[in-house]
Amino acid sequence: MPDPSFLLIAGTAVVLGAILQTGVGLGLGLVAAPVVVVVAPSLMPGALLIATAVLPMFTLTTEWRHIDWRGLAWGLPARIPGSVAGAWVVATADRAALGVVVGTMVLAAVGLSLWSGRVRITPATLMAAGAVSGLTSTATSIGGPPVALLYQHEPAQRVRGTLAGFFLFGVAISLGVLAAAGQLHAREVHAGLWLVPFVIAGFLAGRRLTRVVDAGRMRAALLAVVAVSGAALVAQSVL
Repeated sequence: MPDPSFLLIAGTAVVLGAILQTGVGLGLGLVAAPVVVVVAPSLMPGALLIATAVLPMFTLTTEWRHIDWRGLAWGLPARIPGSVAGAWVVATADRAALGVVVGTMVLAAVGLSLWSGRVRITPATLMAAGAVSGLTSTATSIGGPPVALLYQHEPAQRVRGTLAGFFLFGVAISLGVLAAAGQLHAREVHAGLWLVPFVIAGFLAGRRLTRVVDAGRMRAALLAVVAVSGAALVAQSVL
């Protein structure tokens, strides 16, 4: 069993992140990752990826009819090379510098989204979002913003269902690549499994939030969460 203080602090962050992701489509990583980095940096990113893999399974039980399967077909294969690059970052590169760069890019993308028109969902943009998502998810456990920005103008149910599909298969890819590279350790898996009950509690509590964002507030909520995600990446990287 992990240290009780870890379960209390990280578990609380996971519950709050799961509530947010259940309503908006993403948020578990951005809320919990900076907390886990502070209290148990040696457990990142594996422990949080294990916990993150569970939530999309529950989301898909209610949103599977709204998945953009074409988007998954183009975006998920591109996540594989991105995940390989992320595993290399975990093994050799400076993750702090990567977090600052990616976080800054996310914030810039949010600003451009508010300033200009929408980015079309095409095979090229889906592959680009999938690759970047794979890199950032594998290296930092925060991989939702690239795909979320691409789908920000879509209906709320479509956003949640499609992001859940990306997370479910994408996190499996990230975990597989980390394991193959020798960067996924038993301690991380063990700690991640202990966080699963907190994920379930957050999902059950977050179902009410879907009513709020479904009432025409999805894009504002999504951009707010993505902006906080970018700021969290920068903050996490400089801690």
